[in-house]
Formats: sequence, C-alpha cells, structure tokens
Amino acid sequence: MVKFQYISIKQKIILINLIGTYECKIDVKGRLMLPVNLKKQLGKHFNESFIVKRSVFQNCLEIHPFSEWKFTMEKLNKLNRFVKKNNDFIRRYNAGVRIIELDNSGRLLIPKDLSKLYFSNNDIVLTSAINIIEIWDKSSYEKVINDPNLDFADLSESVMGNQSSDVS
Repeated sequence: MVKFQYISIKQKIILINLIGTYECKIDVKGRLMLPVNLKKQLGKHFNESFIVKRSVFQNCLEIHPFSEWKFTMEKLNKLNRFVKKNNDFIRRYNAGVRIIELDNSGRLLIPKDLSKLYFSNNDIVLTSAINIIEIWDKSSYEKVINDPNLDFADLSESVMGNQSSDVS
C-alpha cells in the first residue's frame, strides 16, 4: 500500500529581503523614482505591480511588491468574516489600498490624496522593512528615528534577546 505524505507550509517564505535607507524627492505630480540600488534588489519584482497603503503603526506609506501582497491577502482570507472584529480589521487594513504601476520612465505614481496626507514637501525617505518599502516625509522619519524616548538598546534586547543563538 502506498502512503502519501502531505506537507503543509506553515511559514511564509520571504521572497525579498530589502536593505537600505534612501533620501529621495517626489515631484509635484506625485511621481517617485526608485533608487537604482532598490531596483536591483527588487529584481524580477521590479516589473510587477505594487500596492501602496497606509502603515498600521507609523505615519508613513508602505509599498508592497504584488507578489508579497498576495501572501498578506492569504492571511486575511483565512480570517472568519462572520466575526465582527475580523471584518472591521480587514476593512480598516485595506482602507486606501491602491495598485500602482511603473510608468514608462520607471517611476511610481503615488496617489495625490495619499501624498498630501503624508508628505509636507517633496523631500522623502524610502527605507526598507524586510520585504516592503516605507515612504516617509523626511522630517517625520528623522523625528521617529531620533526619538529620545525610545531606548533602542532596550528595544533590541526585548525583541531579539530571547531568540536562539543563531541570531546576531
């Protein structure tokens, strides 16, 4: 008798591992040229659609390569929509989500309403957050990074200190 073994994948495989922080400009029409280094890191994902959305925890926008966004949507689709808090979360999480494409010059067009809400001028910072890119107003980013009320050493120990020895 032949026995079949079913393997379920419990963890998401991260397809992209982005690195870097870049100061950029967004033009008056909301167009953003991604830095060459980010384009290289995105590889094949650079030519696909992107999702732009509001960050849940910070006053910035997030750009998700479409292939990464599909993993997030798979998680959301597993939530029971007959539980009110799940339904409320899905609605709020997806509020303002847009699909954006590269134009012929390789620029991303950030929707005007989101640009006006998040950027006080055309100076922005793009920073990697593993598999997504955060887009910050430059002054807001500097305030968050240089927040004197946050002890990064304590945060690092709290988040990473109890990990296995394979984390450096």
